[in-house]
Amino acid sequence: MIMVYFLTAFAKDGASLLNERFDATSDIEAMALAKDMLAKNDALERTHRLTRSGKLLLFAR
Repeated sequence: MIMVYFLTAFAKDGASLLNERFDATSDIEAMALAKDMLAKNDALERTHRLTRSGKLLLFAR
């Protein structure tokens, strides 16, 4: 089943650096895709979160 995920990354001042919606077939696939997106946008070391239907899957500060 395909699920919808939302990835958001933030600057230190709280501004949104990345706000992406994407589809994945599992939470594991979504986390891998999210980490790739963060790396490509130089946001891996920034505060970020990955959610699915209100469920927090990944958070780093």
